Amino acid sequence: MTTRMTLASAAATLLTAMALVPLTEEGTWYPKAVVAVAVLAGAGRLARLSSMPRPTVVAVQLVVSAALLSFLFAREQAVAWLLPGPEAVRRLGALLRQGVEDVGGYATPAPLTEGIALLLIGGVLLIALLVDALAVTYGLTAPAGLPLLALYSVAAGLADEGGAGAFAFGAAAAGYLAMLLADGRERLTRWGRTFGGGPASSARTGQRTGRRIGVAALGVALLAPAAMPSLGGSLVAGLGSGGGTGGGGRGPASSVDLLLTLQDNLNQTDDRTALTVRSTSDRTHDMYLRITSLDEFDGATWKASPRRTIPLPDRFPGPPGLDPQVRRTEVTSRMSAADWYGQKHLPMPYPAAWAEADGDWRLDPVGLTVAGDGDASTRGESWEVASLEVRPTREQLASAPPPGPELRNFTELPASLPEEVAATARQVTEGSRNAYEQAVALQDWFAVTGNFTYDTQVDVGTGSDAIVRFLDRRTGFCVHFSFAMASMARSLGIPARVAVGFAPGSEQGDGSVEVSLRDAHAWPELYFEGVGWTRFEPTPSRGTVPDYTLPETTPGATAQPEEEAAEEDELTAPRPQPSSSASCTAERQRLGACPDQEETAVAAGDDGSGWPGALLWTAVAVAAVLLPLSPILWRRRVRASRLETPLRGEADVLPHTLRVWRELTDTAWDLGIPPDDSLTPRRAAERIVRAGQLDAATAEAVHRVATAVERVLYAPRARAAPGLAADVRKACAALRASMSRSTRFRATFAPRSAARIRQGLSTRTWRPRRA
Repeated sequence: MTTRMTLASAAATLLTAMALVPLTEEGTWYPKAVVAVAVLAGAGRLARLSSMPRPTVVAVQLVVSAALLSFLFAREQAVAWLLPGPEAVRRLGALLRQGVEDVGGYATPAPLTEGIALLLIGGVLLIALLVDALAVTYGLTAPAGLPLLALYSVAAGLADEGGAGAFAFGAAAAGYLAMLLADGRERLTRWGRTFGGGPASSARTGQRTGRRIGVAALGVALLAPAAMPSLGGSLVAGLGSGGGTGGGGRGPASSVDLLLTLQDNLNQTDDRTALTVRSTSDRTHDMYLRITSLDEFDGATWKASPRRTIPLPDRFPGPPGLDPQVRRTEVTSRMSAADWYGQKHLPMPYPAAWAEADGDWRLDPVGLTVAGDGDASTRGESWEVASLEVRPTREQLASAPPPGPELRNFTELPASLPEEVAATARQVTEGSRNAYEQAVALQDWFAVTGNFTYDTQVDVGTGSDAIVRFLDRRTGFCVHFSFAMASMARSLGIPARVAVGFAPGSEQGDGSVEVSLRDAHAWPELYFEGVGWTRFEPTPSRGTVPDYTLPETTPGATAQPEEEAAEEDELTAPRPQPSSSASCTAERQRLGACPDQEETAVAAGDDGSGWPGALLWTAVAVAAVLLPLSPILWRRRVRASRLETPLRGEADVLPHTLRVWRELTDTAWDLGIPPDDSLTPRRAAERIVRAGQLDAATAEAVHRVATAVERVLYAPRARAAPGLAADVRKACAALRASMSRSTRFRATFAPRSAARIRQGLSTRTWRPRRA
């Protein structure tokens, strides 16, 4: 391989590595990586010029990589600044461990610590070595794309939303495409002029066409997703791919992203219906649809712990901590998502007992959430869920024993969280006798007595002081309230997490429930031994307050038996009536959280025409029909062009003769006689006659065509030979008749000569001339 291929492989690595630049606050590591990759590529080039064995070339590059890392990160400990002695190895090992810890501890963009810089530059060097070894040393250019894909995948997986976007993908794809083109040019230069009926310039033309095809494919890959209809920046769409329980999506969204996307959804003027629910429950006014839960808190960010998922079982594991004596009712709900609502998690009530959905869906057996794997999405789909309506009594919650050690991680708080949060929690819950009374006191303080106001227009804020600012200003929306209450509950030793999904939707006259974007919600879940994870509602004017947190009807009254309490609850539970406003439940009307009628009318009237989707699916259907037929249609068109195009004069003798000859050889190829460009036309004709077992008259026609080809290629003056198209038709018919039915079927529906499509495109760019 020449210097061109070495440069192309190095450039491909560096272009792909550009996707890593947004991961850090400073990009000063990238110029160092450029120099290091250049030195590595140069070392490999020199080793190959010295005719070293291939494994030795790779070994030399490994030594050079180690020397480069020692020079950049352990210069003082290395021997002669380059050789990695024991001290340098210990230094690099310590930086490596620091880098791993920093990656886990910082959100992107992270500060450029020495450890992170070592991971970035060392990783780029490793990928560069692999690409150079595969593409240049061993000549395996196509597999060299796998290390590049791994490098880009790491960048895309770690970056924030939009961090590794179209530019990064385009740069990586362009690098790989340049490497493939360089390899193709290398291979062409090792072959002389091949017999194909074209001038020497056809090789250069093929290269130009290859570049055009590559650029076109790259443009389609970049622009096609932008043309596809999608929800865009929805809160639940962003969370759907995170959380560590999905099917290989991005990591959990940061708290800042979560606040901003939820705030955008709550402020939308177009309140579209995302879900329609039909349930056997008679308490749909209290049905929260949970998407995922956030259980890791570092002071600034709540995120979901990564967990192992399993295929959907027939029945889910029982919810953690729920004892048999706690009253529950199993209900079944069928949910349908709008065509525009694409979500990687199934919204469903908690706790779910089983779920059925089309596609590849997997269960997180700990959080009892269902996430899609691969292309699985809720877009336009329906699914069925059985869930438990758990109705604990106040006494069961108040008498819950302390949580076990397995829940210790749900009470952890970072050292960066200001002390004011815990101090406020102690002040609010002063006089409470148990964890349940503390939880109710926190909920009531946020929702009623603390003079908090609900406002989606506030500045979300960032950092570990965001909760303190919210407690001081006392205005915010559901994410502020849920984050603050969960943090304060943890400071009191109560296991807590934050659930994200939808508040109860709007009941319709036909018994269904419509859930819209403005119902997107976040709420805290607190754990009580014997009851399990229990919902609370601290956000004023949103959702419904759980029955088990409401005060007793008569102060000082004794507790009722569970059966009597259940009957009374059924009789006294508020029954929302169908509202004239399709976006407001009776409970929300009672809380004064309904939009005005004019705004509701505007939102309800915008249902969209749907014609872009119809056009898209029509195009897909047409493509599905035409794609299998495309080889047949192309072959017929080419055959007609070659045999039916008349001879237009002396200047057209050469192209016409070569066209009919190509039709003969392509027909033979379709019928299982592959072309051999190393043969002269006369020898190729003999091979066709022999393989097709043609009779004497047909063989004579084949040889007439071959003789005409030799004359127009090598005679001083090209002369037309009459009847060539007729001879080719006769020969092709005889060839088909001599073959089996299966061979003729394959030649018709899957012609082997369809491989010449790219060559057929390239011939449009040049006009053959006499040799």
